[in-house]
Amino acid sequence: METTNAALENALQPKTHLTGKVIKTTIAGAIVDIGQKVPGVIHISQLQKNTVNRVEEIVKVGQEVSVWVRRVHDDRVELTMVEPLSLEWRELKPDMIVKGKVSRLEPYGVFLEIGSERPGLVHVSEISHEYVKNPSDILKEGDEVEAKILEVDRRKKQIRLSIKAATPKPEEVVEEEKKTETHKSRSGKKSKKQEDSVIEQEISTPELTAFQIAFQKAQDRAVGKKSPTKGKKTKSNIKEEQEEIFNRTLENRITTG
Repeated sequence: METTNAALENALQPKTHLTGKVIKTTIAGAIVDIGQKVPGVIHISQLQKNTVNRVEEIVKVGQEVSVWVRRVHDDRVELTMVEPLSLEWRELKPDMIVKGKVSRLEPYGVFLEIGSERPGLVHVSEISHEYVKNPSDILKEGDEVEAKILEVDRRKKQIRLSIKAATPKPEEVVEEEKKTETHKSRSGKKSKKQEDSVIEQEISTPELTAFQIAFQKAQDRAVGKKSPTKGKKTKSNIKEEQEEIFNRTLENRITTG
């Protein structure tokens, strides 16, 4: 029996949503078939949020109902037709990040529905890292935002939240962007060097003048006319040939000029 109960508890955790069929009604509530070996039981106080005088006013035998698990016992499963809160008071902790919907705007802040018994309050100073004069300048009813729980006062039923505490500071965003840019710059560093090298070569290689072109052609012709000789030319021979070609080219330029 203990093994069966443990398996049932694992399968039916609190707040588990189920669909069942009413098989019996009593003065105290209703019995529902939820497809388990043990029946589901709904107390009359759990049929709806408002007070119920007679069970038959809300449910009837054979009716399919939407229910949620409250507790699991050896011989029954306690159910409720009132949708449970997403966050119970005992589940609310400081520094917890929650999602909420703006339900009301006031000059001093905004109220967020976060699935708890009471909405949480975000003071105007906790909306943004920048100065906010009026909450309506930043938010409107129905907006969904994330917030961090700052404080939970169960006795007063108050929840203090902060939207700015759940978002990075502007300088942190800028720093992250800088890191991204640095990474991109490093990844493209090689190609940038190659581009600079090409540009440098283009700048360092001057265009030849008409005189230099004529000199180069004359040198090529002179080299072509000479018959090949055995061995390597000496530096003095090469220099003499260049001077001879230079003088010849200069004379031609003077004559033609």
